Amino acid sequence: MKKQYGQHFLTDTNILGVIERLAELAPDDVVLEIGPGEGVLTRFLAERVRHVHAVEIDRDLEPLLADIAPNVDIVFGDALRLDLPQDATKLVANLPYNVATPLVVESLDGLPNVGLWCVMVQREVADRFFAAPGTKDYGAVSVLVQLATERTGFHPVSRTVFRPPPNVDSALVAFRRTELPESFARIKQVVSAAFGHRRKTLPNSLALAGLVSRERAAAALEALGRPENTRAEALTPPEFVALTEALA
Repeated sequence: MKKQYGQHFLTDTNILGVIERLAELAPDDVVLEIGPGEGVLTRFLAERVRHVHAVEIDRDLEPLLADIAPNVDIVFGDALRLDLPQDATKLVANLPYNVATPLVVESLDGLPNVGLWCVMVQREVADRFFAAPGTKDYGAVSVLVQLATERTGFHPVSRTVFRPPPNVDSALVAFRRTELPESFARIKQVVSAAFGHRRKTLPNSLALAGLVSRERAAAALEALGRPENTRAEALTPPEFVALTEALA
């Protein structure tokens, strides 16, 4: 058990049925699992889908993960640095807490064949994915996830299903790909810059990030019908698409 990896291993098999339902597991699925840990979910997936790609950072777990099933391949390394398998159709995982958000964001365009996500994350992260504009949970990840997907399921998870029990609540959240906007890479830049200085107005945030001048950002906002003192959390996800187009 290594604290630096944010490891909380799944031990209660009752939650597996909920994962199966929310992930809509089917025999032809190719599943990517990040952070298999001791392999509880991995074994469950292997019995229900065509293939499982499992990525684990902790090599000490290698003896527990060896020879799980013939349709499982285990790769050891940092999922944020590896070239992840492009044939995965679903991402189903008890995500390590410290990498959950960047992994999901990077998978939106980095894994274009993934059509459905079912991930166990901290409850506050799950809430953030589909937070509404103007709320405290709304941020860059909310905008990007909502531009690419729609939520299909949500299930609060007790701390007791993990070993060791985390100090925070968790949740399973499932979402399905809709359609990735054109210029998503550029939209990501604009969104990240916009929320980079949350207390500042949007033109100031974009200028501080070196993306565009303050004047140009203010003009783009005006084209959207928004005043120049607008902050990032006021804009809806579609408005960020329009803002990116206006800045171009």
